[in-house]
Amino acid sequence: MSNEITGFTGSIPQHYDHDLGPVIFADFAEEMARRVVRGNPKRVLETAAGTGIVTRCLRDLLAADAALTSTDFNPPMLDVARRKFGTEDRVAFQQADATTLPFDEGSFDAMVCQFGLMFFPDKPQSYREAYRVLAPQGRYFLSTWDSHRFNPYGAIAHNAMLHFFPQDPPQFYLVPFSCYQVDPIKNELLEAGFSDIEIGVVTRHKEIADLPAFARGMVHGNPLIDQIQARGGIAPDRIVEALAQALSDAFGNNPARMPMQAMFFSAVKPSLG
Repeated sequence: MSNEITGFTGSIPQHYDHDLGPVIFADFAEEMARRVVRGNPKRVLETAAGTGIVTRCLRDLLAADAALTSTDFNPPMLDVARRKFGTEDRVAFQQADATTLPFDEGSFDAMVCQFGLMFFPDKPQSYREAYRVLAPQGRYFLSTWDSHRFNPYGAIAHNAMLHFFPQDPPQFYLVPFSCYQVDPIKNELLEAGFSDIEIGVVTRHKEIADLPAFARGMVHGNPLIDQIQARGGIAPDRIVEALAQALSDAFGNNPARMPMQAMFFSAVKPSLG
């Protein structure tokens, strides 16, 4: 995977968790966890777990005897996640690439991936790996962001990059919103062998009490900060300030109220025979 897009290292995990997590990830994490636990799975794998936002929701809702394995491509993200759990929580953490999972066939009853698919370099291979590690009748749950149209904060951030770097704008804020078309995901899940695919749209309107903190997270809480620093010439704090103003203009202030929209998918690995 390319570090330009997937390198969530250095101080990025802390900003991701503190400044972005409560605003754009927490509500969808709760929704994802509720969907997963309906089937009462006992062996659950999470990929692209990041700083453990979904992991925490899963652990809170899963049965006490359920085992949860949380993985991410970036060990620094998992370092932040680990600090949210004690030994009594029955969560195992492991670095893993979602396209080459280090688990045996049929190891899990459910697999979860919230907002990770967009960063996988080989999406069809990630579906095949999900199919492989799931047991028959195991269910794969994943979510992706809808387009900029329904997540205007992403468009605002991308347009800010166009303003500050007109000749060579950082492209990060195109990536998270690049998997908004339903049919390619559905078709590739079917090609991987899955069946019983369910698709839903989940919309939230989030109040943001601290817009400057959210703007800081949007710049410092993902590899965009590395793209900005690689180009040079513009202080990141200047971009944070401009982004906070643009967000306030779009969504108000004290508090701001921002729309978000995601697609949720689930698919079943059929029984053999």
